Amino acid sequence: MREALSAMTIRGRAFLAAGVTALLCAMFLGHDELVRVGALLVLLPLATAWFLGRSRYRLGLVRSLTPSQVVAGQQARVTLDLTNDGRMPTGLLLLEDQIPYVLGTRPRFVVDKMGPKWKRSVGYLVRSDVRGKFDVGPMKVRLSDPFGLVELERTFQSRSSLVVTPRVVPLPAIPLSGAWTGSGDNRPRAFASGSAEDVTVREYRRGDDLRRVHWRSSAHAGELMVRREEQPWQSRATLFVDNRRYAHRGTGAASSLEHAVTAAASIAVHLVQRGFTVRLVTALGEESGAASWHEHGAATAEAAPLLESLAVLTDTAHPHIDARWLQEAGHAGLLIAVLGDVADHDRPVLTRLRHSAANAMALTLDVPAWTRGNEAGPSTVAATTAWLGANGWRSVTSGPADPLPTVWQELGVAGRSGAPRGSDPRRTPEVAS
Repeated sequence: MREALSAMTIRGRAFLAAGVTALLCAMFLGHDELVRVGALLVLLPLATAWFLGRSRYRLGLVRSLTPSQVVAGQQARVTLDLTNDGRMPTGLLLLEDQIPYVLGTRPRFVVDKMGPKWKRSVGYLVRSDVRGKFDVGPMKVRLSDPFGLVELERTFQSRSSLVVTPRVVPLPAIPLSGAWTGSGDNRPRAFASGSAEDVTVREYRRGDDLRRVHWRSSAHAGELMVRREEQPWQSRATLFVDNRRYAHRGTGAASSLEHAVTAAASIAVHLVQRGFTVRLVTALGEESGAASWHEHGAATAEAAPLLESLAVLTDTAHPHIDARWLQEAGHAGLLIAVLGDVADHDRPVLTRLRHSAANAMALTLDVPAWTRGNEAGPSTVAATTAWLGANGWRSVTSGPADPLPTVWQELGVAGRSGAPRGSDPRRTPEVAS
């Protein structure tokens, strides 16, 4: 009852104030007609508040998102299935679904009356031009009487999540050599789990499944050893994204970090479609699932876990690149790095990254180009690219106006037979990876 009294609208409070005023005037002036009018004006909002406060409604809501993961700029449809599971009809209802303003204006629906066993489905569209993971909901319900004197608010607890992934640019095929990893003979053959001939052992590393411990080898070695099933001809690629705050410039969707995320998403989908198992690593190492390998497939949907990780990727204030994941995973194969501004203290880590991979490729962003009036930047970026090339990387520079497919083609010929940046990559034959 107290909640209902506090939920009186301006009209309800005006009725109450007018009724009290009429009663006071009737007492001083002696007009019996004012007593009846004042009593009516006072009792009407109070009775309405009492009735709404005592009412117990059983409203149901089921929310569905189609699809639940979209690309930035693509629309998703939210469907709301509303039911009145109780026997008591409702009055006027105002429904408002709580969504971030980046998805659009908050949708509102007016329901005149909900009778017993009432059902209805309503829907609306949401769209975001920026990547991220957004909560849709909860739904707020405002219940009002026919006179508009009292308005109660109820909130459903259910929420749904919409993942907005970065835009993906189709990339042309380029040579990706040095990507096969595994042990044993380098020829394809069937893999049978549990075969003694296909099992080797290695030392236990943090995170290994204890069910893979090989106790006989552990007893001989004096330390835990785990089984490592031989998987020859396994095409793996590690995708490194430099998300350090100081290594990027610009804000919002026009920042160099967003350009790096778009490039990483495009490369990830391209690698998955070409048959690679891909691992995503950031400057924080194990963040964003550094220890997870995502299997290849023929469609972009197979790269959904990678795209979801990139959708929620944020910058970090940590100034250094954490490379401890190199010690915890016997990495080899292809390494592709999307780098921001590279400082001198980053070079030892980049050297370690290069030595950990059979083939290393770097897409270095011309970060100063994202800020105006910086003339010293290009020479620094050129020096970084030259240093990477001298230390075994295939590296190119990318600016905000450079088309990503063109940069990707230039990366395919960089460091091969002395091909300079800007040469025609279409004249370079494809190498089977």
